Amino acid sequence: MIHEMDDEHVQLLRRAFTMFDSNKSGKIEREKVRLILNTLGYTYDDSELDRLLSAEDTEGKGTLTFDEFCRVAVHFSEEDDEALQKELKEAFRLYDKEGNGYIPISSLREILAALDDQLTGDQLNEMIAEIDTDSSGTVDFDEFMEMMTGD
Repeated sequence: MIHEMDDEHVQLLRRAFTMFDSNKSGKIEREKVRLILNTLGYTYDDSELDRLLSAEDTEGKGTLTFDEFCRVAVHFSEEDDEALQKELKEAFRLYDKEGNGYIPISSLREILAALDDQLTGDQLNEMIAEIDTDSSGTVDFDEFMEMMTGD
């Protein structure tokens, strides 16, 4: 499970873990996991977190190793990506009424303006030019996802 995270993510978790592993035992108390997730801005459900912590802490010691902690953390970080992708798909589908798999640039302009009302017309034009690289006047879902997530 741990290999699914990129190095940067693992480093971030390692730093957080080390900060809370004050006596350098290689373990942290279960309660501290909640603090770390909050600090890193993860969203989680309390009962689900408790279930995962119990699953990792099979001996009931009340502590987790770094690997166990990572397995818990990665569960919540990936879930966020999925939730985000679902939300973006919904937004895209609202504008792709015919189900063609693409939306006109005019719709994209509306979405961008709704997301950030501080954008000027010039900024919108620049963003749209970057997204619609083939100048087709339309944006497909992949182009839309790339723009929204930076992946």
